[in-house]
Amino acid sequence: MSRKKARIGQMQLLYQMDLTNKFDIKEVELFLDNFSFSDDEIEYINVAIPQLIDNIEEIDSVIEKNLEKWSFKRLAKVDRAILRIAVFEMLYREDIPEEVSINEAIEIAKVYGSLESQKFINGILGSIYRSIN
Repeated sequence: MSRKKARIGQMQLLYQMDLTNKFDIKEVELFLDNFSFSDDEIEYINVAIPQLIDNIEEIDSVIEKNLEKWSFKRLAKVDRAILRIAVFEMLYREDIPEEVSINEAIEIAKVYGSLESQKFINGILGSIYRSIN
C-alpha cells in the first residue's frame, strides 16, 4: 500500500467535498468508484475519511487557532484539505508519528499547492505540533 497515494486521494476527496460543500460519507463511495486505488489504499481512505468528517469541526478549530493574521475561509481549498488530513492524523492516529504527518503534508503541498503552500503548511503544522506536545 502507498499511504502517500491514499493521502493524495484523501486530499482530492476533501477538496471535492469542500467545493460542493458535501461532507457526506456517500461522496467517498462515489469518489472511489471513479478512481483507481489498491485494496489497502481504499481501506485506508474508508477508515480515515469518515473519522475525519466526524471530527471536522474540531480539526478546523485547531487549524483556525493556529492561523496568524489569516482566516480559515481564506485558505486555498487544496491547502485546507492537506491541513485537515495532517491535523486529523496528528490528533486521532496514534499509529502515525506526527512528524510523518507533517512531512507528508509538505510533500503533497509541493506537488498540489501553490508556490508558497509548503512553507505555509509547514508553519501552521509546526505551530499545531508545538501546541499539542
